[in-house]
Amino acid sequence: MNPTDNRQRLKTIATSIFNAGVEAVDPESCVTRHLQLTAGDLRVGKRSFYLEKIEKLYLIGAGKASAAMARAAEKVLGERIDAGLVITKYGHGVPLRRCRVMEAGHPVPDENGIKATRALLDLVATAGPGDLILCMISGGGSALTPAPAEGIILADKQETTRLLLACGATIHEINTIRKHLSRIKGGRLSRCANGAPLVSLILSDVIGDDLDIIASGITAPDPGTFGDCLEILSRYGLLERVPAPVSGHLSAGGRGDVDETPKPGDPVFAGVENRIVGSLSDALSAAEIEARRLGFNPLILSSMIQGEAREVAKVLCAVAGEVRRSGRPIPAPACLLSGGETTVTLKGDGKGGRNMELALAAGIALSGASGMLMLSAGTDGSDGPTDAAGAFADGSTVSRAHGLGLSPSGYLAGNDAYRFFQPLGDLFITGPTLTNVMDLQVLLIDQ
Repeated sequence: MNPTDNRQRLKTIATSIFNAGVEAVDPESCVTRHLQLTAGDLRVGKRSFYLEKIEKLYLIGAGKASAAMARAAEKVLGERIDAGLVITKYGHGVPLRRCRVMEAGHPVPDENGIKATRALLDLVATAGPGDLILCMISGGGSALTPAPAEGIILADKQETTRLLLACGATIHEINTIRKHLSRIKGGRLSRCANGAPLVSLILSDVIGDDLDIIASGITAPDPGTFGDCLEILSRYGLLERVPAPVSGHLSAGGRGDVDETPKPGDPVFAGVENRIVGSLSDALSAAEIEARRLGFNPLILSSMIQGEAREVAKVLCAVAGEVRRSGRPIPAPACLLSGGETTVTLKGDGKGGRNMELALAAGIALSGASGMLMLSAGTDGSDGPTDAAGAFADGSTVSRAHGLGLSPSGYLAGNDAYRFFQPLGDLFITGPTLTNVMDLQVLLIDQ
């Protein structure tokens, strides 16, 4: 088989493996596995509710997959839903019969997010102890639910978000700060429920599936503190760069002049259950099965990959090189699977995302190697502020780029991976998948 045909074959195989992972975390199937209605008895998570005793049933949510999750809940509950509202990213909405869908900005919050979050808080405030609130939460919920704390405006949160994204801060660090600048995050939504039982079904998009980090834990206890926020900003040299109202609010909280987020053990969570219904581990397990079906020896390296994208690429490619050289830790034909959420420290003004950056660095590391191909992509179908989910790279990436007059190292230095892969025809474009469990890497080593 000539190199071009073999390369296309490997792209097709990698796509099939990636798609199998995404299908395993389809939000509708994830929700219906944990939401069952039998003879008027609703079982959700570990709890049961007799609907005849529920005065009003609210269906709410936030995140890139929240509308699709709500659609699944509507199929189960139908007309029994009395009111509802979900907030999702532009282009991720789906038609709902009983819930209002509002779309907003991501990853930087916008004015539509302010309006939608205000409407969500107003709706929850009408609930009472005799009602039930079902909440559909997925990744992206943090940016989609801006409700600035007193004295902070949207522009302050936007600038703070941009600075944190650009400096390479982890999602745990970013969301720790978001929770302390908000009136809804860090468990504060639970305070608005007026004693109504609240059950959240959650698609995890964070390493370790930490409930307080997914969508900034809008219904979960928050172990973080204002002091943690100040330490994070100081570590990245941002304490003097964030807007003055932000640093002032966090400093006041550090002195005890602003109320902390509700902590574990707070009575406000007595009627709250948070349940993970899908995660990256589920996606990786399905991808493993598909890789084996397609004739490759699969190995899941980790579901907790983090760090600078270009450095992670070097490590993954080094493992692939060891497979080719010695058959360790698994013989070829092999499929190395990994996932998580890497970071990018912006030094250029290019166009791209962490997956495309990882793929570009992988293309450089794999240069000249035959029979190897990497696909790195976001399971939500988006990578940074682009229409691509990620990109493919292989041993011919560098030579093909040079043939078009492109400098791989130059595009990498400028964080411009999208414009690098576009003329090569190696962007991976899926459109919104309506789910979100972080990123997935598929690294094939052919015989």
